[in-house]
Amino acid sequence: MFRLETEVDKERRQLLSRRLREDNTAGSPEIRALRESTAAHEVPLEVWALDVHGQVAAGLTGRTWAHWLHVDLLWVDARHRGCGLGSRLLAEAERVARTDRSCTRSRLETWDFQAPDFYRKRGYEVMGRVDNYPPGVTEFTLTKQLG
Repeated sequence: MFRLETEVDKERRQLLSRRLREDNTAGSPEIRALRESTAAHEVPLEVWALDVHGQVAAGLTGRTWAHWLHVDLLWVDARHRGCGLGSRLLAEAERVARTDRSCTRSRLETWDFQAPDFYRKRGYEVMGRVDNYPPGVTEFTLTKQLG
């Protein structure tokens, strides 16, 4: 007999993560080899565009892991959209990932009303879509070969 709980528990979450990591490492020779390399370390990557007053005009946050760049957030203030700032941020993140961190691919998620066309124009391909996530919105997963 088991008792189910729905409490948020940081210690249990860390235990679960550790156990899943151990099972994944044991179950996959590719993951095992990755764990033994420097690419196994997830490293944050951030690129910021500051205006003349030092205020954030645009930014990109993400991380690199397993020779991949994962873009989490890309935002450009409405006053600065359309002047190529988003493209510059993305290109710089890709450059750092490729040249400094040996990444070969990039991935990200975006909603249909956000920027799928922006990313397609920069070489990203749609690899997946989830309709109605959230309801009425489509989420896209896109990837790109770097260099």
